[in-house]
Amino acid sequence: MGASQITVPPHAPSPVPGDATPSSGVIHVKVRHAAGFTVIGNHLTQHRGLSLVAIGLAAHIQSLPTGARIGIKHLAERFPESETRIAAALRELEAHGYLHRSRVRLTDGRIVTRTTSYNQPDATTRPVTTPPRTRTAARKPTTPPASSPPPSSPPATAPGPRPVPVAAPPPTPAPQPQPTPATRTAPPPPPLPQPQQLTPELLRTATALLADLRRHTPQLVLSEHDIHTLAPGLATWLERDTHPDTIRHTLTTNLPTPLKHPARLLRHRITTLLPPPLPGTRDVTPTRHPDATVPPLQNCDHCDRAFRSHHPGHCRDCRTEQLTAA
Repeated sequence: MGASQITVPPHAPSPVPGDATPSSGVIHVKVRHAAGFTVIGNHLTQHRGLSLVAIGLAAHIQSLPTGARIGIKHLAERFPESETRIAAALRELEAHGYLHRSRVRLTDGRIVTRTTSYNQPDATTRPVTTPPRTRTAARKPTTPPASSPPPSSPPATAPGPRPVPVAAPPPTPAPQPQPTPATRTAPPPPPLPQPQQLTPELLRTATALLADLRRHTPQLVLSEHDIHTLAPGLATWLERDTHPDTIRHTLTTNLPTPLKHPARLLRHRITTLLPPPLPGTRDVTPTRHPDATVPPLQNCDHCDRAFRSHHPGHCRDCRTEQLTAA
């Protein structure tokens, strides 16, 4: 009867001393690529700030040829990820410098999105090419001839005649700066017209007329100082039997926009647009013509609108309506 044989199951060979195979972790089996491959840097594949979707999307974009479509909808049809995740991954790549998207207008008027892919995150900041080097011709070392004697002290020569000093030409005077012409200053404004007799009634009426301008034209807001300064000139208009409505229309029509200096504008108009006295009234004082005063303000009994009249009643518009209704 023969002896039984025990079969031992096979086991892994014992590690050979000096073997670099790790006991755990990934083991690479590398085969050299001959065609159809893309070189991608570890700064992308091992990036700690990018998600796996962004890293995979960047690797896919870098493997595509120039001109390939990489729109969000096109990528969503190609991969199982949603448009939201793909859009977020594209924004990650833009934030870290791997992509740049811009809107450009084509020659036919269409506006398209142009996407530029960078295999280096700082490719947009550092130059790609280096300036060409300029070749410099090698210089041959110059050696003194062998037959030349060693340098020695110069031979003593007899002292020659002392040179006669020549008088230097007189210095040319520096050009004097030409006096610049004085800057032209604007001529002073003409003085305000003054009435022949500035009565308290004329002054009060002119002051009230100037202060009332802002109710008709909000741009003509005058200070108390401006009103007291312009009142004598406006009293001259009243002295020459100019109606207050005519004065108001002359001062408030065709104002410039914007109006920066209301007082200057009114001073200019009061001075330059002063009407001449009526015939036969040049030497007549306002005391002889009490009608030259401005009527006081009254409130319309119908619409409560302010108007000027010596007697209370209705304004012109209400009177016109009443006549039309009658």
